[in-house]
Amino acid sequence: MRMHFALIAALGFGLAVSGCSQSPAPAPGPAPGGAPGGSGPATEHDPHAHGAGPRGGVITDWGGGAYHVEFTVDHDKKEATVYVLGSDEKTPATIKAQTIHLTINDPMTELDLAAKPLDGEADGTSSRFIGTHDTLGIVQEFAGTISGEIDGTPYTGDFKEEPHTHESKP
Repeated sequence: MRMHFALIAALGFGLAVSGCSQSPAPAPGPAPGGAPGGSGPATEHDPHAHGAGPRGGVITDWGGGAYHVEFTVDHDKKEATVYVLGSDEKTPATIKAQTIHLTINDPMTELDLAAKPLDGEADGTSSRFIGTHDTLGIVQEFAGTISGEIDGTPYTGDFKEEPHTHESKP
């Protein structure tokens, strides 16, 4: 399983190096036009147009717009939280997974984030995943890759936090 995620992370890194943060489409599936593995959103969805997530984090695409993930970090707790969201980039989307994988590019760090279901999410499903690591205590903008699997289909998405600008008015 770790080799699988390492391969996905390496592919994501290769795309980042090539100058585009667009994530690769998941493995082809039987459902056309929007479902995971379908061809519709991969060409219609602009992966560079994501705003801030519902919790103020950075959003990246999983599966051509079928899913999105929001990366947030609490530097004081040295904790990352990733939320799986639906195609609207706002609504929690529960998945059957115990972990998802987070790779931070600088300093190079890899960790599994454990499922921590939100109140009301069914047993065995979660839209929230949390993990801790000393690297997350560094106050900086992080960039990396978030990988996971939904119903046997691997998903990966690259993210990059941007500096927060606070305009001061005279």
